[in-house]
Amino acid sequence: MHALVEGRPLILGGVEIPYDRGLLGHSDADVLIHAMIDALLGALALGDIGAHFPDHDPRYRGVSSLALLEQVMTLIQARGYRIGNIDSIIVAERPKLAPFIQRMRANLARVMQIEETCVSVKATTTERLGFAGREEGIAAQAIVSLESFGG
Repeated sequence: MHALVEGRPLILGGVEIPYDRGLLGHSDADVLIHAMIDALLGALALGDIGAHFPDHDPRYRGVSSLALLEQVMTLIQARGYRIGNIDSIIVAERPKLAPFIQRMRANLARVMQIEETCVSVKATTTERLGFAGREEGIAAQAIVSLESFGG
């Protein structure tokens, strides 16, 4: 999860979403891709996003999370795995994300080198409950299945 703040663009799934606030973070703060990266790293017991891309490292300041995802894909492939499918959900009261989901899926499928039919992106609200319901931030969760292609 990341907090919503003024003065930053809102990037989700590599798509800039028109909105009056964006997500706070060291990189572009794409909370959807960050959840996917954590799921991918976790599936191979490789730690988490902070271990690979620390927020104190100036190389990652403002970087596109799609570029981080590309680096994670290199790690996964080097270990003899590929993505079978990935499912995710974005938790946000606003903005409405349905018009952008197909573009997100296309971006993610391209970088993960899988068919769009293997990439699920959904959005939901919390019915105005909690930090997301108060529009203080946006959260995302992801789960992935990996397939071995190496021996």
